[in-house]
Order: sequence, then structure tokens, then C-alpha cells
Amino acid sequence: MARNKQRDRAASAASVAETVDGGLAELIPDRERPRAWTLLIDGAPQSHVDLDDPAFLSFEYQRRLGHIADLAAPPNRPLQVVHLGGGAFTLARYVAATRPRSTQQVVEIDGRLVELVRREIPLDAGARIRVRSTDARAGLAKVQDGWADLVIADVFSGARTPAHLTSTEFLGEVRRVLRPGGFYAANLADGPPLTHLRGQIATAAAVFPELALTADPTVLRGRRFGNAVLLASDRELPVAELTRRVATDPHPGRVEHGRELADFAGGAAPVTDASAKPSPVPPASVFR
Repeated sequence: MARNKQRDRAASAASVAETVDGGLAELIPDRERPRAWTLLIDGAPQSHVDLDDPAFLSFEYQRRLGHIADLAAPPNRPLQVVHLGGGAFTLARYVAATRPRSTQQVVEIDGRLVELVRREIPLDAGARIRVRSTDARAGLAKVQDGWADLVIADVFSGARTPAHLTSTEFLGEVRRVLRPGGFYAANLADGPPLTHLRGQIATAAAVFPELALTADPTVLRGRRFGNAVLLASDRELPVAELTRRVATDPHPGRVEHGRELADFAGGAAPVTDASAKPSPVPPASVFR
């Protein structure tokens, strides 16, 4: 009975709005899922969380990151994961639900956002998730060598990835933190002519020997602005299984790998700290 009342309250809940370091944060209730919320920062959707079903991933790019987490190790094996960018901790909740006993570190620079999320949509008390309120690169520097099975980068400030998280030097730190065979997965956003995305592929190729990229085909063809998920490792990637999973998503995507991915990068130069720029500003129509 108490749980039913809790569900009823959630279903009729009003949105929560609060100014955080990154702008205006809004938690909007999902009317179709009783205890689910969407986090927006200055109107840009950042995360979707279902407290009743943390394994449910609503956003397509988060589903693709979830596929990568699923393939990072044999089923049911706990993972050690570093999340650069916290949002509403969607992927950390997903890993905790799908791989119990996993140990995770979340690095989220916006301390006021962390407080809001912890208060309104708290983490499971039993989840082994540590949250640090600091810059992503500074937080990564504190992680010991070879600690992580998986590093996920999903960092946006004003809907743009900061420049210092786009360079070979940054990815060198990522590789230091990964154990041999570990995965790096990054949420990237770009639109035509895809200069940023091509540069990020070249940058990752300068640090990791194995790469794959997954996105909506219209994004890969440069027809619209959108998200692409980059996967990198020092070992052979499960491209066939990732392709199968992405192709069966509600909004099917495509996976590029090997020669096709190199051709897509088109001879772009790796990005260094000296040449790094933030990712491009999304057009206003993206969030309408």
C-alpha cells in the first residue's frame, strides 16, 4: 500500500527546478513511468532515470553506452568503472543494477547538481558508487594506474564538451587508468561537416589501437546534429555483437570499424592540448 501511494505521488509530481553551477537544472517527471525523471540543464536534456527500473535506458546514446558496459566483461562479473560526467548518474545506476558488486567512481564538476540529484532522485544506498565533485581531468588524475575496466566520458558544459577533454594528452590519462583490455567509451556530439567527430576519431587512434564508432546513420552521413559513441581499447573489440545490439535498438544505429572508420575520419589530425577546442554549439532546433 505504501509503495502504491509512493507511485501515485510520483506520477502526479511536479517538476523540480534549481539553479546549479552549470545553469538551470530541471527534473521533469516522466508521465509514462511512475518514478522516472528527465534532467535538463538550461533546456538541454542530460539524463533520464527510472528509479524503479535503473536498467531502462531511454536516450539512444545512453543505450549504446549500456551495450558497451554489457560487453566490457562476461555477464554478471562486477566492473570497476570511472564515469567522467555524472548528470543524474544514469549509467552508474545501470551498471549497479546489471552488475551487482561493481565499484564505480563518478566525477562531476557541478557540486550543486550532485546535491540536487542526491536529494531528489537518490542513489541506492547499497550501490558502491563514489561521487567526486571536481573537474573530469583532475578527477581522472587521482585514479590509480590500471584500476578501471571501463571509463565512460559524457561531459558537457553548456551543451559542449570542454576542450581539455578532447586531446591526446587526456586520452593518455584514460589509457593509464584502464587495465589491459579495458574499454573507453565517449559520448560525442557533432553536426555537419563533422569536423569535431573526425578529429576525435584521429585523436583516439593516436592512443588506442582498436576503435569503433556507433551513431544514427543520418548523423554519420552529416545530415543532422546528433550523438555518436566512440569505443576504444587495446584489444580486439566485440564489433559483431555491438553491431547486432545497436541494429536492434528502438532507433537502430550503425557501427563503423576498421578501414571504414579510417576512411570516415578522412585524414583528420589528432587533437593536442595546444590545438584543442570545445565541441561545436548545437543548433537551437536540436532541443525543440
